[in-house]
Amino acid sequence: MSDYYNAFEMSPVPAPGPDAVPPEPFHGIYGMPAFVTIPTSDLAASVDFWIRGLGFFELFSIPGRVVHLRRWAFQDVLLVPAASVPEQAPAMSVSFACVLGQLDSLVAACRALRPDSVDGPRDTPWNTRDVAVITPENARIVLTAAKPFDPAGQEARNLEAVGITPPGGDDEQ
Repeated sequence: MSDYYNAFEMSPVPAPGPDAVPPEPFHGIYGMPAFVTIPTSDLAASVDFWIRGLGFFELFSIPGRVVHLRRWAFQDVLLVPAASVPEQAPAMSVSFACVLGQLDSLVAACRALRPDSVDGPRDTPWNTRDVAVITPENARIVLTAAKPFDPAGQEARNLEAVGITPPGGDDEQ
């Protein structure tokens, strides 16, 4: 993987580190490159959880039809009314980037609203700390935060094992 484009130039996700600061909520309008549509049988309860628990804000709504929520740029969720929702969360999940300093407060907020909604945090082999949250609509949301990178650590060896030169490696451009 020696030929690559440094997508960090366009990403709202800050470089990982103990002092990483999340970007401000993005209120602009853009063509969404990806978004999630989640059906809910209680639009008001869902909006409340996503805002007070997960840290989203209401970008706009069309009453009775859709509520467009967002956190950072490119983190868009459309909540739409439905007659019912699945009784169980699916195995599939959608992940939203955070910074490490946000995870504890997001976990506490979600647990305050729905005590059994949070699983984790868990550290991953790809150098993130992840928290899974089951929302009122039974959607599985993963809040994922990059951990500071240790070029001599196991995560660097994991990347090297699959052919990726990690940051700080010998072949860095």
